Amino acid sequence: MHQAKIDETPLRYDTYGPGYLSRGPRTDFGVVVLPPGQDFPNHYHEQTEESFFTLEGRVTLWTNGRRIELGPGDYHRCDPMEMHYFVNEGEVPWRAVFIKAPHNPGDGVTVEWKPGQPVPQIGPDLREE
Repeated sequence: MHQAKIDETPLRYDTYGPGYLSRGPRTDFGVVVLPPGQDFPNHYHEQTEESFFTLEGRVTLWTNGRRIELGPGDYHRCDPMEMHYFVNEGEVPWRAVFIKAPHNPGDGVTVEWKPGQPVPQIGPDLREE
C-alpha cells in the first residue's frame, strides 16, 4: 500500500511545479502548482498520456499551438505526442491533479516554443540526448 498527502508532497521547485504522490509501477499521480505569471516549459511525451484536473485557479494550456482555458473542475487529457505548455495569466496559483500513464520517467521531450511563434513539427528528431 502506498499513501501520501497532497499538502505534504514536495514540489519540484520548492513552492511550485509538479509533486509526485505516487511514481509507478504503472502510473504516476501527483499535484502541480503554477504561481501567477509563471509558465511550465512546452513539452510532449512519446508514449505517455498525461491528464490534468484543475482544483484551484485558472491556467492557459496550449496544446500543439491551440489555446485552452482551464478552471476549477475542468479536466484535460494530453495524448502521446501532443505538446503541452502551461502559463498562469491569473492572479492566484493554479493547482491541479495530474496522472501520467504508463509510468515512464524518461519519456519527456522539451520543445522551445512560446505562443505567437510557428508551431514546431515534433518527433524523434527533437529527442533530448
